[in-house]
Amino acid sequence: MKQIRNKLSRQLLSIIAIIFGIFLLTIGIILPNALKPLLERSLYDYLKQPLDFVNQDIIKNKITTEIAYIYIYNDKAAVSENFSDIIEVTSVNKILDKIKSKYGKFNYSGKTYYYYQYKEDYIKKVAITNDNYIISATEYATSHIFPIILITMILTTFIICVWCSNVVRRIEKLKIKIDHIDDNDYNHAIDNSYDDEIKSLELAIEDMRISLKNQEEYRNQMYQNISHDFKTPLTVIKSYIEAVSDGIEDKDKALDIISEQTKKLEQKVHSLLYLNKLDYIKDLKGIKLEKIDVAEPIMASVEKFKFQNKNIKFNVSVEKDTIYQGSFDAWETVIDNILGNFIRYAKSEIKVTIKKKEIIFYNDGPKIDESLLEGIFVPFRKGIKGQFGLGLSIVKKTLNIMGYDITVKNNKNGVSFIIKVNKS
Repeated sequence: MKQIRNKLSRQLLSIIAIIFGIFLLTIGIILPNALKPLLERSLYDYLKQPLDFVNQDIIKNKITTEIAYIYIYNDKAAVSENFSDIIEVTSVNKILDKIKSKYGKFNYSGKTYYYYQYKEDYIKKVAITNDNYIISATEYATSHIFPIILITMILTTFIICVWCSNVVRRIEKLKIKIDHIDDNDYNHAIDNSYDDEIKSLELAIEDMRISLKNQEEYRNQMYQNISHDFKTPLTVIKSYIEAVSDGIEDKDKALDIISEQTKKLEQKVHSLLYLNKLDYIKDLKGIKLEKIDVAEPIMASVEKFKFQNKNIKFNVSVEKDTIYQGSFDAWETVIDNILGNFIRYAKSEIKVTIKKKEIIFYNDGPKIDESLLEGIFVPFRKGIKGQFGLGLSIVKKTLNIMGYDITVKNNKNGVSFIIKVNKS
């Protein structure tokens, strides 16, 4: 984390250097150029005002201001006493040749001069001054603005540095939290002093930590359940092999039982592999989706199960427009697992209702404990009568891939599984 802190610090210093560079550029170049038009407009107004009082006696009047005057009557020119102090020129006509408009500026002998003239009949009055006012006003404004902006920049930089240091410290804490995400002894408490994006990230990390912890607990539990589920048929097979070897069990009977347990074990392995396959299906490429009449795989599955228990009656109700998305094999897998589950618990009836937007499977068996409903589709989660299995998990994942979802509902006399389009 120290390396990241240094990197962020260098970035911050670079940004501050750029800001100060922009600040110096603004004060040194942009600000004077921005002020110049305003100062020139003010200067023209300043030159204009005294012209009303200028007359042919300007030579006699002693003028000590920064403004010199030219008074012209019948092509005869008179200048104020301070004219040569303002502008060093041997001929007034050289200046008059440069004055073309009502007001403006011109360059003479490497200096800039500003003027304002007034014309009436045979009289022309001209007020003229150098650029000392513009220069001094610009320097005054810059010298007064610079300290204010500099102090503001220093205070702003200090605040930014404090804030950035706090952000870096919080990011460092998040990094340490991630490093100890699987350490239960680490203090994972959330800092509620702030309510911003970093806190949202901290909450997301905490949610991830809890999720990983739950997954780890679930995985350990699942391994235990898988071991238990696979151990039972293996134990039976082993015991019958030993019994035949010891001559205490009939060979043919033992082979029948071993064959039956092997089929159960094979079915469990097949289900586990199929579930693993569903976990790796991406972008619906694992199942070819098409429009099919879902009544066909349902009727095919019912035909397979209706003779397994003659005490259970199957009722199938089909409404119009039973076209669903998926594939025949995928729907057959879903329905076989549902009916295989139902036939173990139903008392006398299993009912299937196929509608346009939902499929309802009902059996009149015992209600499912509310504590088991939430995890009923989780693989190898302990279910009804303490049994484990993958069937309902396969149902859930297959339906999700095809764009459907399944929910479980306890009825007054039985249990319903309801398949609907997944709106999420």
